Amino acid sequence: MPAGLADLVARAGKTRGTPPVERWNPPFCGDIDMRIASDGRWYYMGSPIGREALVRLFASVLRRDEDGRHYLVTPVERVGIAVEDAPFIAVEMHAQGEGRDRLLTLRTNVGDVVKADADHPLRFEREAGTDGLKPYIRVRGALDALLARPLLYQLAELFEEHDVDHESGGRAMLGVWSGGVFFPAVAAGETDTETGGAG
Repeated sequence: MPAGLADLVARAGKTRGTPPVERWNPPFCGDIDMRIASDGRWYYMGSPIGREALVRLFASVLRRDEDGRHYLVTPVERVGIAVEDAPFIAVEMHAQGEGRDRLLTLRTNVGDVVKADADHPLRFEREAGTDGLKPYIRVRGALDALLARPLLYQLAELFEEHDVDHESGGRAMLGVWSGGVFFPAVAAGETDTETGGAG
């Protein structure tokens, strides 16, 4: 494990918020054998990282760059890791208000709390092979969280129809309001929200 990351490990459990990794520009020091599985579990050299404090520490220095790759970043080094889907999983959701006044607040498996709004948009993708919906939310920087499957079902209960693409005559979409923004999920004629999401 590179020296800078080893120093971070030594400080596990002593973190104070999220470091300003977006402002750091250290040299690339190669890839390490670390992976975030699609279910949000972290692995190092093929073995799961069982210490939650250590996972949260690594998550706090995670960054996705313009090349689409994920890196652990310290002021002195940047190392690449593998991410199978989104690096985080949203595991809890709270809905306050109705319709355009609704605000969704989500908590991730690594302790981030984020409100769905223009700065932290929700997006929906189709899952390869099943065509089911997979909802994501932007957490920080360019990092996303995949919503756990129970949260997809909670979201689906809040879906309502709204016309989007007004410039081209409008298109009826099902989606959800949060933070004054409508996040479209599927065309109004489609109702399949099965599968997708993290298990």
